[in-house]
Amino acid sequence: MNLHVPPSDTLAAAVEPAAPSPAPGSRRAALLATWLLSGTAVLLLLGASVGSTGWDSVLHMGSDPLAWQIVWDIRLPRTLGAWLAGALLGLAGAVAQGLFRNPLADPYLLGSASGAALGGAIAMAMLGVSPTTAGWLVRLGVVGMAFLGAAGAVLLTLMLAGGVQHTLRLLLAGVIVGVVLGAVRDLIQVAKPSILESMQVFTMGSSAFVGWQACALMAAGWALCAGTAWALSRLLDGLMLGEATAASLGLPLAPMRAGLVLALALATGLAVAHTGLIAFVGLAAPHLVRSIARVTHQWHVWLSSLMGAVLLLAADILARWVIAPQELPVGVLTAALGGSYLLWLMHRRTRGGGL
Repeated sequence: MNLHVPPSDTLAAAVEPAAPSPAPGSRRAALLATWLLSGTAVLLLLGASVGSTGWDSVLHMGSDPLAWQIVWDIRLPRTLGAWLAGALLGLAGAVAQGLFRNPLADPYLLGSASGAALGGAIAMAMLGVSPTTAGWLVRLGVVGMAFLGAAGAVLLTLMLAGGVQHTLRLLLAGVIVGVVLGAVRDLIQVAKPSILESMQVFTMGSSAFVGWQACALMAAGWALCAGTAWALSRLLDGLMLGEATAASLGLPLAPMRAGLVLALALATGLAVAHTGLIAFVGLAAPHLVRSIARVTHQWHVWLSSLMGAVLLLAADILARWVIAPQELPVGVLTAALGGSYLLWLMHRRTRGGGL
């Protein structure tokens, strides 16, 4: 794709730090961050209160050991886990869209989702039990295999693409790897039909099995990935103007692109390994941020991460509440809501003469 190179003053504004006086985009970004953090506090309180026993467990935590266990050991880690998984997916979506220069890019483009699903299927077939009923050792095996599958899929994609130098080749390799690994997973499910129910839970997405250890692991991974994306955000700004323009700025494209790919793969793998395949969060979160505040990627990666966290946590609470005491798969809910939003956005832009 040939992009028009803007004048030098526009280029400098895209890659250099903002002027001392705050721009309107920065003010909007700060306001959006405040709203997202406030929404997070409210949703964390709601997440601790939504369940079969409602507010009773929260109100009687001090006097009822069972209520304390319900809130502390089940609801709170699940709520925080949903927030962290959404933060990882939102961050990965922002990196993917900037790296591939495509607003339709999502965190699963490098084959990590298919690799995680394949790793989970192999673990379930070998262990012969469902992660919904097994102990922590079995769950650790499934989660570990899912993460290894996601990491292996990304490495296979990089090998087929010959590195990270060619974005289009990397994208095509990711699609091919995803299709092939998905076919292998289907073969395993045919050979071991006993894992079909467990795999259905995994592919629809759920935060029901996230514990405090998983939260700690996702939090550490999120901090590492967010710090890496923020440090390399100048490359994403440069790539928006074209690879030739980014190279003319003196940026070391190959190592910076490799760092972004690793951050994208780690964030996606951690989220998918612990909560399964959750659609549209990583795709919709950067779109929502851009529709509110157009800023450089130093702001964009953080805001997209916060937006993804709020979106997934809100969807998880809604999935628990709408047909309580049963619950909807959160991945189905995010796909329905996220798909509806993107269809509306496409319709609005089409009527306005855009894409």
